[in-house]
Amino acid sequence: MTYARAADGVRLHYQAVGRRHGPPVLMVQGLGADKHGWDMQRLALASRYQVIALDNRGAGRSDKPFGVYSIEQMADDAVAVLDHAGIESAHVVGASMGGVISQFIALKYPERVRSLTLACTACRNHPWRRELLSSWASTASERGMGAMANEATRWVIGPRSFRRATPMLGWLGPMAFGRPTHAFVAQVRAILSADESMADELTKLNVPTLIMVGNQDILTPRGDSEELAELIPFAELAVISGAAHGLMVEHASTFNRLLLNFLGRCVAAEHAATLATGMASDATELAS
Repeated sequence: MTYARAADGVRLHYQAVGRRHGPPVLMVQGLGADKHGWDMQRLALASRYQVIALDNRGAGRSDKPFGVYSIEQMADDAVAVLDHAGIESAHVVGASMGGVISQFIALKYPERVRSLTLACTACRNHPWRRELLSSWASTASERGMGAMANEATRWVIGPRSFRRATPMLGWLGPMAFGRPTHAFVAQVRAILSADESMADELTKLNVPTLIMVGNQDILTPRGDSEELAELIPFAELAVISGAAHGLMVEHASTFNRLLLNFLGRCVAAEHAATLATGMASDATELAS
């Protein structure tokens, strides 16, 4: 198993798969989830890219310290993973809370981000969502993670999938079993305490950005993604019909097609820019 160390000594588990020298893709999951939330994407990307998926502090095989977590701290954790993996910059993909973490990465470490994909996420929390997340933390603390997962299911899984699947779909199952309550609550509090003034800074981003949302997502509705698309210059918005919050699992084939297309265009643009720079350099040498 591979571990990086955060600035405060917390061990951060991550796994790299795919082409060793391929364009690097960093994948950041959401509340309570671990790297396995990206399994369908990692499989799809592995033939072309070097895919690094990490477990945020408080989830998966990463340490789960007691105390206060913050979104900015988890963004620093993700960069520590890149450092440990020897990766200078990566295409960053974040979902839900991972999308908020990814926004902080792009704002704080712009030189580390080649492109940004934000799925089922937001840059601000509506009062109703703050109340909802607080209720999940209270349920987890008072009645356990299983009760919390039962309460959260309808907010994460679309009605069509809910009828044919169990809460094992996506991150709810893993969250309900083997996740310590204190770590889940710490992640919730990190979301609720995040500095939302950073939303005003998104207008300064200068990186290719894809924003994806399901039209049946009731936890981070389409309006949240539309706000992101309006704030981030030249961002693309893709709405997946019939998908809810767990769109990377429920509608993996559509999600993967959109992501692969976007990353392919980003890599092609990078190659074209490198070629143009080389040609300009050669022309300067000839002129001199």
